[in-house]
Amino acid sequence: MLLIKVFNKDAINTDLKSKTKQDAFEELLEAIQNVQPELNTEEALEALTARESQMSTGIMPHVAVPHALCPSARGAIGAIGISRSGIDYNALDGSPVHLIFMLLANPESCSQSLRVLKHLAQLLDTPQFAADLIRKRTVEEIQGMLNLQNLAKAPMLAAG
Repeated sequence: MLLIKVFNKDAINTDLKSKTKQDAFEELLEAIQNVQPELNTEEALEALTARESQMSTGIMPHVAVPHALCPSARGAIGAIGISRSGIDYNALDGSPVHLIFMLLANPESCSQSLRVLKHLAQLLDTPQFAADLIRKRTVEEIQGMLNLQNLAKAPMLAAG
């Protein structure tokens, strides 16, 4: 699974303006809807909020990976957002979030979304990956970094 297929260039925001988790969700859902106009953003927001109520997806310092199943999503689709000032996210460690990987998937694409989440977890476990991504200023730089990571993980991705 190529991450740049899930995280389309038109759904990457290198300068989120949001200050709260809710506003960040809405800002990133708008970006996803630019790629998939048929996405029901109200349904997606409700699914993300319900998932978030179970446990914060602010999983590590400065990084959040909100994800949910959303029937109106076509396949697995995501957005990446970078906040220069940080977002009050109610993260597990209490730190502001600067990097968000949002992932939505149609229930029929659940296995695809799990592979994406697994790949993201492996990348985020790599020393400096998140910090390097946060420093990127352009969509092209972020896509280039995701492409490099895809190439490095190609054997793992082929295995599923």
